[in-house]
Amino acid sequence: MPALYLDIVGKKRGVNNNIILKLEDVKTSYGRIEALKGISLFLRKREIVTLIGANGAGKTTTLMTICGIVKNSGGHILFDGEDIKEASPQKLVRRGISQVPEGRRIFPRLSVIENLEMGAFIRNDRAGIRSDLERVYSLFPILRERRKQKGGTLSGGEQQMLAIGRALMARPRLLLLDEPSLGLAPMLVEQIFRIIEEIKQGEVTILLVEQNAKKALSCADRGYVLENGLITLEDTASRLLENEKVKASYLGA
Repeated sequence: MPALYLDIVGKKRGVNNNIILKLEDVKTSYGRIEALKGISLFLRKREIVTLIGANGAGKTTTLMTICGIVKNSGGHILFDGEDIKEASPQKLVRRGISQVPEGRRIFPRLSVIENLEMGAFIRNDRAGIRSDLERVYSLFPILRERRKQKGGTLSGGEQQMLAIGRALMARPRLLLLDEPSLGLAPMLVEQIFRIIEEIKQGEVTILLVEQNAKKALSCADRGYVLENGLITLEDTASRLLENEKVKASYLGA
């Protein structure tokens, strides 16, 4: 077992104040099908950590379990040292966890500005909301131009920007990103990943699930390989990029 993992799991919960999220032997099932078979991972504050794996490995289930949409059947999910497995998704948003789901799931009949305002539904600090709206516009200038346009009329890349911007309007400390480059042209993929790195500079920790493993590992600090509901490999992103098994399975080498 990797020394880095032992170093974290071997400590008492909550002792290391630099750990914002920790999963301990988390299991999640859909009926009789066990999607997560006991996974353990952690994120330090202001890290980008990526989960890579084949379709059906359990990556999206991991994110859905963390944010409370799917309930885990075993293990512990610790956010700031407190077990959150019984918390509702709404309470987790208030605690500082936001998700950008696979497929964007914006509100197609609402305008861009209305979609962004929906991201701030838990807040009542009007000055702060205006400030964060300007920050989103600075990250995604096209959204300012399209602010009165219906979300459903945007291009795929613009909808992805809107989905990320909406999540940021909740002012998260932990951002869960599920397949942000899915279906996007290469130029837009580059833009999305530049923005992901810029978001990190704003003191946001990011857990990234991404089909483009090479791109994900290139921007991440660390990574986990998930196979059939189990974590089979963990290392720094740079080492995973050089790992022969990862190259053969996920990097097209």
